[in-house]
Amino acid sequence: MKNKKRGFWQEAIRVTKENDPTARTGLEVLLTYPGVKALAAHRFSHWLWKHNFKLWARMNSQFWRFWTQIEIHPGAKIAHGVFIDHGSGLVIGETAIVETNVKLYHGVTLGGTGKDKGKRHPTVRQGALISAHSQLLGPIEIGENAKVGAGAVVVSDVPSDVTVVGIPAKVVRVKGQKDSDKISTIEEKREASYHASHLQHDDQRNRGVSSPREK
Repeated sequence: MKNKKRGFWQEAIRVTKENDPTARTGLEVLLTYPGVKALAAHRFSHWLWKHNFKLWARMNSQFWRFWTQIEIHPGAKIAHGVFIDHGSGLVIGETAIVETNVKLYHGVTLGGTGKDKGKRHPTVRQGALISAHSQLLGPIEIGENAKVGAGAVVVSDVPSDVTVVGIPAKVVRVKGQKDSDKISTIEEKREASYHASHLQHDDQRNRGVSSPREK
């Protein structure tokens, strides 16, 4: 991938300049952007975590949490090209996956519900935008180029190329358009999938069997 060939620091500078018009120089980005520092620190924390230096990984992540106000669990998988704007209050859980070109704003939570084991945090596909103070909870998936509005609470999968807002989050646009028929169809499928998933999850839990998302 081009992102990997470019290197983390060069990629971080490029992504920041593309997404923030106030970013003037590479040195300014490296010295003054907490999101860049948090992502750089996470790369080392994640390396420690993968090599079974769990305590050191947690200590490093907690140190940088103090300095950046951004909490990223060392077990989280975060691709190159992710942009964190402002970042204060951002939380990313252990089993979260964040793909390339995702934008995350301050106050966002990629968290669990307290009910799942194993894979229990969100997966955010490439190009998605997660606005300020939105809460993404559980082993859900946010599709490519999807947009989550500020303050939304998302507890079910979000398809690609849609915009969701509200509590709980509902689809309001498809590819930037307010198409009532498409929105209704997507919402019906989301609701059916949500209830089916929870019924299966509850049944398996009652029988002591792990669901695919818990493995």
